[in-house]
Amino acid sequence: MIHSTAIIDATAKIAENVTVGPYTIIGPQVEIEAGTTIGPHVVIKGPTKIGKDNQIFQFTSLGEDPQDKKYGGEPTLLEIGDRNYIREFCTINRGTVQDKGTTQIGNDNWIMAYVHIAHDCHIGSHTIFANNASLAGHVIVEDYAILGGFSLVHQFCIIGAHSFLAKAAGVTKDVPPFVMAAGDPAKPYGLNSVGLKRRGIEEKVILNLKRAYRLLYRSNITVDQAVEGMKLLETSTELSMLLHFLNRVTRGIIR
Repeated sequence: MIHSTAIIDATAKIAENVTVGPYTIIGPQVEIEAGTTIGPHVVIKGPTKIGKDNQIFQFTSLGEDPQDKKYGGEPTLLEIGDRNYIREFCTINRGTVQDKGTTQIGNDNWIMAYVHIAHDCHIGSHTIFANNASLAGHVIVEDYAILGGFSLVHQFCIIGAHSFLAKAAGVTKDVPPFVMAAGDPAKPYGLNSVGLKRRGIEEKVILNLKRAYRLLYRSNITVDQAVEGMKLLETSTELSMLLHFLNRVTRGIIR
């Protein structure tokens, strides 16, 4: 299961049924769980923990030092969950001590070629990153978000759950859950209704979220006033997610 040309540090912890391709380099303090496949010419630097049943393609770099001038060699961490699909030439860096010290990838994410995920980013589960999507440091991407090709996200931004970034979107503020965004700088372009339908969200819930969207973006009122209006709408898990997001925003939302 491990090619003879692969170089694996003696301290790395590799499960028995992990596949490692030719010329791959796995450094010290790396842990890889069962069922994960590592392609050829991959470089993994520790401390890095990789879960079960991931597919990591050739020329990927995982766990390299953060691209941050403040980084001083501290033993920060990259954690990758289960069943992620990480394509060619992706780069995912470890965290920094100025944040929580960990870059985190959840489960069941689809990360296409040339994606960059910088230090201290936290990615949820079931997300899609199209080719060349890039995150600066300290970005949060919540569950089921989709980032179009060549989209760029400024540091410390939050990309809400079930949101959608169009190709080449330039995000400098937070994107609320369920919202589609496009342009540079990115602006809201409606509710991600198609994505919600595909995920089995009831039509009445989608209709309620459309009302919330109109309050937020088409009523010529402040965000605080929109939040108060949303509290009068029919309660749902999805609406509660949106309200919780708006109550914790610190950078402001795209407008």
